Amino acid sequence: MGIIAQEALSSALARIDGKGYKAYKDIKGEYDFDDYRLIIDHVQGDPFAAPSRIRVRVDRHKSGFADDTTQNRSRTIATADYLTREFHARCRQFSRGNRGIGKSGLITIDRPGQQILNRSAMIINDRYVEARFFMGLPAFGRKISGRDAGEMFFSELPQIAHGALYSANLDTAALYRHIRCAEDADAARNQLKPKGLVAFVADGSLLPRKSGIDDRPMDRNPAVLFDAPEAAFRLALELPNAGRIEGMGIPEGVTLIVGGGYHGKSTLLDALELGIYNHVPGDGRELAVSLATGVKIRASDGRNIEKTDISPFINNLPFQKETTAFSTENASGSTSQAAGIIEAIEAGADLLLLDEDTSATNFMIRDHRMQQLVAKDREPITPFIDKVRMLYTEKGVSTILVMGGSGDYFSVADHVICMTDYLPSDVTGKARSIAASDPSNRKAEGGDAFGEISERIPLADSFNPMRGGKQKLAARDTRQIQFGNTDIDLSDMEQLIDTSQTRAVAHAIYYATAYMNGNSILREVVQRVVSDIEAKGLDVLTPYIVGDLAEFRAIELAGAINRMRTLRVERNG
Repeated sequence: MGIIAQEALSSALARIDGKGYKAYKDIKGEYDFDDYRLIIDHVQGDPFAAPSRIRVRVDRHKSGFADDTTQNRSRTIATADYLTREFHARCRQFSRGNRGIGKSGLITIDRPGQQILNRSAMIINDRYVEARFFMGLPAFGRKISGRDAGEMFFSELPQIAHGALYSANLDTAALYRHIRCAEDADAARNQLKPKGLVAFVADGSLLPRKSGIDDRPMDRNPAVLFDAPEAAFRLALELPNAGRIEGMGIPEGVTLIVGGGYHGKSTLLDALELGIYNHVPGDGRELAVSLATGVKIRASDGRNIEKTDISPFINNLPFQKETTAFSTENASGSTSQAAGIIEAIEAGADLLLLDEDTSATNFMIRDHRMQQLVAKDREPITPFIDKVRMLYTEKGVSTILVMGGSGDYFSVADHVICMTDYLPSDVTGKARSIAASDPSNRKAEGGDAFGEISERIPLADSFNPMRGGKQKLAARDTRQIQFGNTDIDLSDMEQLIDTSQTRAVAHAIYYATAYMNGNSILREVVQRVVSDIEAKGLDVLTPYIVGDLAEFRAIELAGAINRMRTLRVERNG
């Protein structure tokens, strides 16, 4: 079926008015609305089902967006993100629930948060601008309300589309602020590695959030704006739009963040772990950036581990349990943290971020007194303090660690930042002096080398997406995936920040099985998936077009696969 005149949609709605809800299937198709094309991809089966999937496509030339809004990937993603926000804001003006039962009257699009993500909800290229959204087709008592549907399609939707998808109807200055903000963040992040840095926070950044469940910035009064310490940590970056900016650069190596309780240690770490993302103008963290391959590590009791070599950290378990290919369905805090580090490095991480508050105590340190009481040959855990320097010197993996309870880490740190009233100071020299004048007397237990990072080959036949005879790939929430009959718990993967990312990861796991040929290691598999997304878009993940997927990193895909209880792997070599 080709493109149909909009009058055909009007006639169809009049014809099916008052009929049973399934008659809405008759309106599926593509319609010419003069200024745009309306595409009804999927019609819901009843008013309580997932809402209908709809698209509006505007010719790029008609849309009026200048070529420079999409001249690079950073600008393209930022422009699409801005248009999604505008489309969502206009949907809220019209979407209402007084048009019948279930989801009747709903008009909505995938809603962005504080981060700028590449989403399937909005596509802008040199040919068209396309919004992908959802509509709850109205019904009363499961009988079609053609009149209300007509009002949605012919009165409200044109106002939403014209208001959000045409440059002339938008705040151009705000659009370019959005674009330049994202482009500068990407430029700052891209300068980190060449400058020997793992993170940067610009002066004037506002890092505290409204609350633990509200990611918006704290009100500027009484919030404290970030101000970099002098000397070792202060430096300047040149950005394409903001020009020269100054702030705190965290060098490669082992960095401690110390300070009293409630003085901003974890707030800084939170900003750094989300520094892998670009943020919207006004967020406060626009120029708080970290390496794109940085991974937050925490203990996760009860998680699944499949043949991961945790022997750099854990050896000589009772009953000769294997640790070079360690498997369990119920990991302890220490084994989960050890596995998390090894798996992150296996997936390509070159920066680890840890907070002692979310770490297993016995994994982080064994002090001098405990060493005297429990001999090393009776303790299978080699604590992180004895491996963290080797991680950097041998593997090139840096660590940023929030530590408030153990000064023993002074002896292994390259840099020490003290947070006082949310402001940083350089206390590296003082920490070294304390370590020299007051030795801890603990013995290093890490041996002469870190150990090998063993590669694993995932086996495709351990991934079954079927449930009850149907394929089931879904995100229950931001941290849980349903994959066939398997639930995947991602509660310790704190850098997943949007349910649309998690939904995309669910589909990507199944998509990745095409690259699982019995020879490819996990890192190669997940990188191929991400490369396909970058080249062809998120649409490659699903057999039909959906508007509620968001981009993720290869590291998150690997993390989800590693947490599958059905996973089977072979050791490489």
